[in-house]
Amino acid sequence: MIHKYDEPVYLISIVAKILEIHPQTLRQYERENLVCPSRSNGRIRLYSQRDIDRIKLILRLTRELGVNLAGVDIILRLKENVDGMETEIAELRHEVSLAQNTHSVSPDKALVTKKSIYEMIIFEE
Repeated sequence: MIHKYDEPVYLISIVAKILEIHPQTLRQYERENLVCPSRSNGRIRLYSQRDIDRIKLILRLTRELGVNLAGVDIILRLKENVDGMETEIAELRHEVSLAQNTHSVSPDKALVTKKSIYEMIIFEE
């Protein structure tokens, strides 16, 4: 049976076995808000393939690069921010392409996007 990428179907014991880690490690990642598994009606943790891939990234950062969990949290937040910006850029490029096909856009007009919350907080002058 094939499950959707975001469908929560894996028990904590299965995920721990797949990733060769202790279930307590998964619970710690949850306490640190690095991963947020779904819960069944019986309050059993259920992980999706997306969760497993995120945990793999966390393990790579901690094991291979020596990043602590606070650093992992920052990296994951920045990654989500970059992913969001890349999506926004793709959408804006598509809009520009549509606009150019329907009518001419003068070269002196610039495409302006809103500042991200991170940019306003981290890079505020």
